[in-house]
Order: sequence, then structure tokens, then C-alpha cells
Amino acid sequence: MTSDLANLRLFQLISPTLPIGSFTYSQGMEWSVEAGWISNPENLSEWLESVLKDSLVWLELPILLRLFDACQNNDFIKFSHWSQQLLVSRESKELRQEELNRARALLSVLNKLPEASSWPELREWRDALLNSQASSFALAAKYWGIDHRQTLLGYVWSWLENAITVAIKLIPLGQSDGQITLHRLSCLLPDAVDVAMSVDDEDIGASTPALAIASSLHETQYTRLFRS
Repeated sequence: MTSDLANLRLFQLISPTLPIGSFTYSQGMEWSVEAGWISNPENLSEWLESVLKDSLVWLELPILLRLFDACQNNDFIKFSHWSQQLLVSRESKELRQEELNRARALLSVLNKLPEASSWPELREWRDALLNSQASSFALAAKYWGIDHRQTLLGYVWSWLENAITVAIKLIPLGQSDGQITLHRLSCLLPDAVDVAMSVDDEDIGASTPALAIASSLHETQYTRLFRS
């Protein structure tokens, strides 16, 4: 696959139109807005930067890198281990359910592609692929010839773009303020990926108490637009 086509496939993989339900999850931001923790572009930036540096850099991105390497080396044991590790690291019922739902949705999309029959992992590694969205993300990156660094950048960009879209609806945040916040925080992503790529196995893990509290309390919120 040419580098141009690989980039286009990455764009498809991180597109908001990908039917995996990303737009239905706020990852605790809905409760945080109601509680007054997030009310303007400044504390939105603080919240998202904290999640980026305390969670994605130490958990999602290093595990995605290992899932990618496992796909490249056809190492099912390693792939299964890290896929399960990401799921069990989710700190609330809603976050775990989101991981499972998005994993199932992305696997369903990949299975419907014309080239699906030539991807044996879709059948042989199905249980592991159903543990986390990152698992199918890594598998698609392998077959589409997407570079490992671009895979991580695409994943974290997708997270950030979805979070800003959620904030625009919830705070509410104007479209221009949303783009300014996206522009500001996107400058942090290359360094975040650099750090994530240097994390050792024994250092993988995240503790985001505010996110866990917000997600847990979201379950009992009186009115909700989002599923987490």
C-alpha cells in the first residue's frame, strides 16, 4: 500500500463518521460540566491536558503500541494480554462498557470491508479484538501499512477531537472556541506520543481519580445526553 493510501486509510479510521458510536460518549465530562468542574475553555483545556498526560500517555498509547507490535509479529499471546490489560484498567462500569461497545462496533466495521476475508486475525483473534477498540485499531493499521507513530498520533487525535465535540455540546462551547482549544491542545500530541513510545512495560498504568469519580457519578445523573 502506498504511503498516500495508508494516510487516507488512517483518516478513515479516525473519522468522526466511523460508525463506532464515539459521539455518544463523554467519558465523564457530562457530569463534570454539571458539577461546575468544566465551564469554560480554560478549565476544559486543563481537564483534557490532565487526561492526556495522566492517562493516554501512560496507558492507552503504550498499550496501542504493543498491540501494533504484536500484530506485526503475529504474536497472539502478547496481543491478547495487552488487549485484556486495557479493558481491566478502565476505572468505572461505564468506561468498561464503552470500551467493549466501541470494540464490538469497530470489529463489525472491519468485518464488512472487502479485504476482510484476507485478515485471518478477524476470526482467529476475535475474543481479544472484542476487549478494546485499540485492538482492532492496531490490526487495521498493520494491514493498511500505517506507520506505528502515525497510528498513535491518529488515535490520540481522534480522542481529542471527540472530546472537543462533546464540550461544544455540553458547556456549551462555541465552535470557534472549540477550534482554538483543539489547536492549542493538538500541539501537545507529538510530545505525548514521544513519551508514550518510551514507556516500559512495568510503568504502564494510569490513575485519573477525577475522571473515575465523574464517570461513576454519571451513572446516577438525573438527565443525560451521553452514555458515559
